[in-house]
Amino acid sequence: MLVLRSRLAAALAARTLAPQVCSSFATGPRQYDGTFYEFRTYYLKPSKMNEFLENTKKNIHLRTAHSELVGYWSVEFGGRMNKVFHIWKYDNFAHRTEVRKALAKDKEWQEQYLIPNLALIDKQESEITYLVPWSKLEEPPKEVHVLWWNESADSRAAGRHQSHEDPRVVAAVRESVNYLVSQQNMLLIPTSFSPLK
Repeated sequence: MLVLRSRLAAALAARTLAPQVCSSFATGPRQYDGTFYEFRTYYLKPSKMNEFLENTKKNIHLRTAHSELVGYWSVEFGGRMNKVFHIWKYDNFAHRTEVRKALAKDKEWQEQYLIPNLALIDKQESEITYLVPWSKLEEPPKEVHVLWWNESADSRAAGRHQSHEDPRVVAAVRESVNYLVSQQNMLLIPTSFSPLK
């Protein structure tokens, strides 16, 4: 059940609302490829984590009626606790806009999910991401999914050690490190309603 995430983030804009919402937008040639993934992170009030997850489990079908949920996880460790991380797939920005408009008009979604859960959320973050050309989204060979798949924390450590010995990896890191704004690793546990485990 180990999920580790690394991300490159270039924040173009962030605004403070109640609850706080931060967004990062990807730039460069990948933005013209159409399909993208929205990474959403909700920071929850500690005493409300279970209530939030139960309501989400009960009503996630209202949200997935509008767009594809790739996965939904709770954070075990890595940064602040009491947060959930989920990924939504969109064909393009027009598709995302259509989904957001439809959700704004969906009374059932508003009343059963959004309004009850807003009081449980301290902060939200949203990032637009694209798959790198050599990757693809697929089911892992075991009941584990990671954006960078590892069977365990120990296998991740061994793999990182091995990759540091590979000249191709070293060259790729040297080339891309100039673009790295931040990197974060988290252990994520899939929820019962997450398509990817």
